[in-house]
Amino acid sequence: MAEPSLTPQEKQTLLAYQRDELTEHHIYTRLARTVRESQNRAVLERIAADELRHSRYWSRVTGEEVRPDWLRVWFYTLTGRVLGITFAVKRMERGEEGARDNYARIEGIVPGIEAIARDEKAHEEALLAMLDEERLRYTGSIVLGLNDALVELTGALAGLTFALQNTQLVAMTGTITGIAAALSMAASEYLSTKAEGDGRDPLRASLYTGIAYIFTVLALVLPYLLLKSPYLCLATTLAVAVLIIAFFNYYISVARDLPFRRRFLEMAGLSLAVAAISFGIGVLMRTVFGVEV
Repeated sequence: MAEPSLTPQEKQTLLAYQRDELTEHHIYTRLARTVRESQNRAVLERIAADELRHSRYWSRVTGEEVRPDWLRVWFYTLTGRVLGITFAVKRMERGEEGARDNYARIEGIVPGIEAIARDEKAHEEALLAMLDEERLRYTGSIVLGLNDALVELTGALAGLTFALQNTQLVAMTGTITGIAAALSMAASEYLSTKAEGDGRDPLRASLYTGIAYIFTVLALVLPYLLLKSPYLCLATTLAVAVLIIAFFNYYISVARDLPFRRRFLEMAGLSLAVAAISFGIGVLMRTVFGVEV
């Protein structure tokens, strides 16, 4: 293919596209190796092949070879292993939406741009249709564990902080309360899932709920084991709670294409409101009963 007449800026733009396509070829190839389901693996491998074809197309246009962004390859491969294929590829596909917009701007400069844009759109549709990870089927159970632990334990720790004003006692009481509540919630989720009969495994649903609850308990109690000032511990715990809420809602917003802002504000507002009310109850109880620890 004869190289079209390109300005230096246009050529740099196309080289960036070329590198992106080659990088994503390596990402999809590595992600495909981690997928057990043969159908899902085949789709990822097909998309990887398409990305390589796109990169070679740009190579013929620019007349140059590029190297992939290995840091990005490593990042998305690790993300896929830790947070799941669905999150990794949908997060990456969000970047491809911007690429498709940029393709439209250079449509009159480079031939074949429409076909590449169609391929990019087909990639997204294929991914949305194929991905069915276990962890996403049990999102409701994870939300139940996280939300319940965040609301209950931030409230309990806030009340205990003022009532007891002893970090070790607050940590011990919070841990005991949290683990007992986690076991209770896991048992309730087991019975609820079994009664609903929606195709989910009741035991797995209860495990996801219990593990999410216990993880949240440990994260919220940890400041009371590391710091001395009870009020600094409470402030740190609330900050940790907000970070957990932000991370989880971002994960869900990407993996399930749900709005982030509204869900985050709703969940964070509820947890902090309960903590404030519980702190006030702790102040009241300490005053009424005259407890000194």
